[in-house]
Amino acid sequence: MEFSFERKINYYETDRMGVVHHSNYIRFMEEARCKWLESLDMPFSLMEENGVTIPVLGVNCEYKYHVTFGDVIVISLFIKEYSGVRMTIGYTIINKENGKIVLTGETKHCFTDKSLKPINLKKRAPEFSAKFEK
Repeated sequence: MEFSFERKINYYETDRMGVVHHSNYIRFMEEARCKWLESLDMPFSLMEENGVTIPVLGVNCEYKYHVTFGDVIVISLFIKEYSGVRMTIGYTIINKENGKIVLTGETKHCFTDKSLKPINLKKRAPEFSAKFEK
């Protein structure tokens, strides 16, 4: 299952050279994850109400091309790996206007309870797990 999310680049996200600062792409990936979870009817707030958190364990990015103020990007994500305890999400960000790949990357996550103790989502919240397994 792949999910895509569009967003327009804001002026404040650019650096002195007029291009998006590299650190903002991590925020863009997080925005896409939040929108994706909302599309699955399990926003972060619902997961947290059910005692589940999804901390980030690692981020890996390859910057391929730049975007500037006013550009529209399309962030696509998909689950690369899911075990119930850990999950890896892959990302591709493209410039909507010219179709150039701007970034490829991934984030690694685990599932924990509110005290940050690792949990197996398949056992703890099978209804959430089923949505990730699709």
